[in-house]
Amino acid sequence: MNLNKNKPSNLDSWKKLNSNFKTLSSKTLTEHFAEDPDRVDKLSINWESFYIDYSKNRLDKSTIDLLVSLAEEAGLKEGIEAYFSGGEINETEGRAVLHTALRTQDSSPVLVEGENILPGIDQAKKEMYDFADKVISGSWKGHTGKSIQNVVNIGIGGSDLGPAMVTEALEFYQNHLNVYFVSNVEGDHVNEIINKIDPETTLFVIVSKTFTTQETLSNAQTLRKWFLNHAPQAAVEKHFVAVSTNQKKVTEFGISPENIFSMNDWVGGRFSLWSTVGISICLAVGPTHFENLLKGAGAMDQHFRKASFDQNIPVLLAMITVWYNNFWNAESEVIVPYSQYLRNLPAYLQQGIMESNGKGVDRNGDPVDYQTGTIIWGASGTNAQHAFFQLMHQGTKLIPADFIGFAKPLYPKNDHQDKLMSNFFAQTQALMLGKNEATVRTELESQGKSNAEIEALLPFKIFEGNRPSTTLLIEELTPYNLGALIAMYEHKIFVQGVIWNIFSYDQWGVELGKQLANNILNDFESGKLDHHDASTKKLIERYKNPKKQEG
Repeated sequence: MNLNKNKPSNLDSWKKLNSNFKTLSSKTLTEHFAEDPDRVDKLSINWESFYIDYSKNRLDKSTIDLLVSLAEEAGLKEGIEAYFSGGEINETEGRAVLHTALRTQDSSPVLVEGENILPGIDQAKKEMYDFADKVISGSWKGHTGKSIQNVVNIGIGGSDLGPAMVTEALEFYQNHLNVYFVSNVEGDHVNEIINKIDPETTLFVIVSKTFTTQETLSNAQTLRKWFLNHAPQAAVEKHFVAVSTNQKKVTEFGISPENIFSMNDWVGGRFSLWSTVGISICLAVGPTHFENLLKGAGAMDQHFRKASFDQNIPVLLAMITVWYNNFWNAESEVIVPYSQYLRNLPAYLQQGIMESNGKGVDRNGDPVDYQTGTIIWGASGTNAQHAFFQLMHQGTKLIPADFIGFAKPLYPKNDHQDKLMSNFFAQTQALMLGKNEATVRTELESQGKSNAEIEALLPFKIFEGNRPSTTLLIEELTPYNLGALIAMYEHKIFVQGVIWNIFSYDQWGVELGKQLANNILNDFESGKLDHHDASTKKLIERYKNPKKQEG
């Protein structure tokens, strides 16, 4: 079962949404609220410990109805079943997309090429949990008999961003292990990590599906060389493990076959934290918390698969993005988690969303003539308020925003939590309401400003409001709720891909740069540069001879 290949702009509901946009484009959010006293109840969802309020968006119930119709007309229902049942929806790579199977709470078989993959998932998870228990308990010893105190995850892209973000997000639940992440091929980066670790008490986890990724292998070889300056070759098996499909190359590196954790082709890198790629998460928080992370994601999977579209969180949030992207011409979305633990969630979602849906060719192989993808950015509140919120409040660009907050702090509640949440609620309100001339004038008069001063300041202190936002209020930052939150954004990616008629699970655009980088690396050695364009040639020459002066 594959996805249909309908051009969205040809669909009847798309055309009706154009008309709806023309009707609503001049209506303000305050007018929407004034006209419908039940607006919040109509445009919000309660699900488990999640409360989703999307009433502060520039739409009404008729818009939602049309967006739901668009999802239906685009074949989303059939697409969801293909997604969960192992259909080859990653057509350009000939693969199913089954990261959802890694966290399923359903024992029903999931077939890939006629084989039920669930027993293999359970076995891989058991091996990972057993290993994590040994390391955490101290029964896994380093080569000198000391227990492991430090874990270094070596990967890049999905082999780094997801595990790093989740490990950081669940810092409250971490055990005694210090977990570090090495991703950038920059030598300074890896050497800073070396300065923090002890070879006798450090475990290195190399994560690379093919075990050929340049950045990952370069860092792994540097760390192995450093390690072997302090330990014999035989000690490698006590300090290095790998997550990979390429057993031959891993063993050639010196890692024992018993220390290799398997991966599957039907799990894409940016959706892989749920698999053995998440072994660093499991080491940091332990198998129980990792399992709860999976359970939360699995619960969101079931909600997405079974809930009607008008009450379906990932569907509605995805369709609201389509609404702004394709009808309002919004170019970006900002994600602001009011939790320092989630400070890297926006960066993680940048990869997930922009690498997935940054496509200019549809599923028929034709160039698209409508906007796909969105630019994702953000930071944690309240830091973000003092960084880029000025642009959101008074800038010229329409920037829909996701606000994510937690009702309960992880440490005992104090006045910090009330201050944090007052800012959380106030910012969505300020974006909606703005500040009109009458209010500004009254404030300036109360400050004793003269008429001349008031008239001079008025234009700068007025802002129109009417800026859209969606609020996700979650009871508490637990592994379960974090899993559900991440899965929600994963499914949002899928829905948008279906609507835009693009393949979300390949990433051919990142390959060219890798190929050219390998060519240039070889040219550093050969010195043959004449085949490069003039700009690249000059840049390489300046790099290789930084002190050479122009004659």
